[in-house]
Amino acid sequence: MSEEKAELRPMMFSGVRLRKMAASGSFAVDENTGNRMIEALEGVIDTLTARWAAIQRLQDTPRLSTTATAQWVSSHMVGTAVDERGLLTQLQHAKAEFPAYVEAIRIAKRNYKQREQETHDLIKRTGRTE
Repeated sequence: MSEEKAELRPMMFSGVRLRKMAASGSFAVDENTGNRMIEALEGVIDTLTARWAAIQRLQDTPRLSTTATAQWVSSHMVGTAVDERGLLTQLQHAKAEFPAYVEAIRIAKRNYKQREQETHDLIKRTGRTE
């Protein structure tokens, strides 16, 4: 893959990949931190949902004058909003991926609890055998 094409890839980390990592135990997060992360993500999701109609207007061509320059600027604005790296494109990806991030964090919180319990049990057993 060329450097130019690599730069054009979506910049978001796949929610599916993150969920798989959490399910395999590749990461864990404590309850408090996980709750704060989930709260932040859900806040962003709620904001995107509430403002989605206004955000969608980024794909509409803005009305500028009829000069060639104004028409070029107008089409350029839409192009940069909806191309692969555009703001609207990235927000659409975020809106689609964030729920999977939340689920991955919930799984990671369970991983943390399980690891904490296993460590506690190991320490308890080790203490009894000595």
